Amino acid sequence: MGGPPAARGGGAGPPPPHADWIWSVENTLHIAVENTVNHAVNSVTWLIVGMNYYYATLHFVLTIGVLVWLYRWHPGRYAAARLALFATTGVALLGYYLFPLAPPRLMNGVDFVDTVLVHHTWGSMASGNLANVSNQYAAMPSMHIGWSTWCGVTIALLARPVWVRVLGALYPVATLVVIVATANHFWLDAVGGLLCLSFGFGLSFVWFRGFPHRLARHVAAEGAGPSGEAGTTAPSRG
Repeated sequence: MGGPPAARGGGAGPPPPHADWIWSVENTLHIAVENTVNHAVNSVTWLIVGMNYYYATLHFVLTIGVLVWLYRWHPGRYAAARLALFATTGVALLGYYLFPLAPPRLMNGVDFVDTVLVHHTWGSMASGNLANVSNQYAAMPSMHIGWSTWCGVTIALLARPVWVRVLGALYPVATLVVIVATANHFWLDAVGGLLCLSFGFGLSFVWFRGFPHRLARHVAAEGAGPSGEAGTTAPSRG
């Protein structure tokens, strides 16, 4: 069952006040249930430990996997999808600089549980040497949501098996539950991640004159006619 009382990572200094402001806004909107979710899921040890490892691994593993899959099986769409992902990440980095935000687990005055420290799972960026080199206040926007939604949309639109497409669509939903349950993000951080992703796909659309899934699956051969040009063929799944 549940672990010991909430623990806090050290070495980050006093958190900026933005977390209090976000928490106040969420309370005003009656959506500030992160603390309830965090404590409820933390009471089920096997579930929260699994979520800790989910948070620490899939964010990178699945994103890289989707990039490799696109490069190998959808080369005509790879550049546009990659630009959307990179632009999303770029504008998120700007957000971290302009709006430093402590994650819920580092808030003062609210008893969130830092589930990684409490259950002694690896992946914490707030302890040990990582605390001195990582940005502890990079919660807004949530790139776990930005990247997972990019993966989910890409898989849902381009994969062939229905069950794979369904899993792709569910991936960002599961990620949303994980980031809240582990006290790494607020709901509004997820909204910020989606806004960044919208910017990324918008820039990709303007640059390539179409969304990635509407482009040709394969790069047109040199000298190919209009039917071989990217964006002129019907989308295919693979």
